[in-house]
Amino acid sequence: MFHNLLMAVKANISTIRSIIKTNEKMREIDFEDVSLYTEETKTILMNIFQDIPDKNNSRVYDQCAVVTRLYAIYESFVEDLIQSWLILLPDLYPNYLDLDNAIRKTHQSGVGRLLQEILREDNNRYKELSAQKVILGLLNGETGENKYELLPEAFLFHEQNLRKNSLEKLLANAGIFDSWSWVVNHRDIKNFLKEIRGNQTTLEKELNIFISYRNEASHSTKIEDWLGFKPLLELCDFVESLCEALTELVNYQVIERKKSISQAQEIGKITEWFKKPQACVLTVIEECSLSLESSLFLVGDSYCQEARIESIKHNGESINEIETTPGMELGLKFDVDARKELKLYQLTT
Repeated sequence: MFHNLLMAVKANISTIRSIIKTNEKMREIDFEDVSLYTEETKTILMNIFQDIPDKNNSRVYDQCAVVTRLYAIYESFVEDLIQSWLILLPDLYPNYLDLDNAIRKTHQSGVGRLLQEILREDNNRYKELSAQKVILGLLNGETGENKYELLPEAFLFHEQNLRKNSLEKLLANAGIFDSWSWVVNHRDIKNFLKEIRGNQTTLEKELNIFISYRNEASHSTKIEDWLGFKPLLELCDFVESLCEALTELVNYQVIERKKSISQAQEIGKITEWFKKPQACVLTVIEECSLSLESSLFLVGDSYCQEARIESIKHNGESINEIETTPGMELGLKFDVDARKELKLYQLTT
């Protein structure tokens, strides 16, 4: 549901990784013995390197650029994710009064604050919004006469860096609850803390350190303890893992709501998982139609990922589609990694 947002994050972070690696390689070449190269190559290298800064200074600027850009990616992603969630809510909760009280309270206070902002003479940030548009979404919600709209701008007021408490508050105000416990237990975050940090730190500490690097890069002209090549790449991994976990959290919130309004049904459970081919044995519990290239949602503890079916096997035979019955066992191959005991959900509308 939020796949495109996450793919944009991954693409941006992939670019950052490439730049980090390229800059490090350039530094290695710069300090190698140029006598190893032909005269033509040496001339080219000299032209390239004549304006290269001191090795350590260049690493400081690499760090400043990387951490500033990574934080911008992280913050923008959180805001875009909340915006996409808010756009879905009127379809998930057609009656405005059925929304959680936290959402309605934030919306109402946000509308009031937006009205104050757009009426200011120096208003530049919200110049595309009119008082009528701001008021109309709330009015439609309260009266029920027309479909209401939740303006994302009413929910995205925040002045603090998105550390644990600020992140939780921003998400909860939009009705995305229990975010921190979900993210802490997400497989990518747990793997990062175990494999990269040796379980010597916590998610909260890691996020605080990352934000402190960003603030130092933005506000300090003197950075003495610069990060090396490997730690910068690890920060890329951290931000990507965090965005992955948040994406699946909001996926889960949508699936849970769709279950309650009969727009999603559990069709079975993975009873065997084979990691190398990314294939499973599905034990069916509900009748449904499955076909190649169709999508399901794989749901478990701190896991909610959309998966595309790449192959279907029944009784050892490859097939393109099937009408399932309870108790049936199928072999399914997905385009994503999964695990045993995950539940499979199919959207019905």
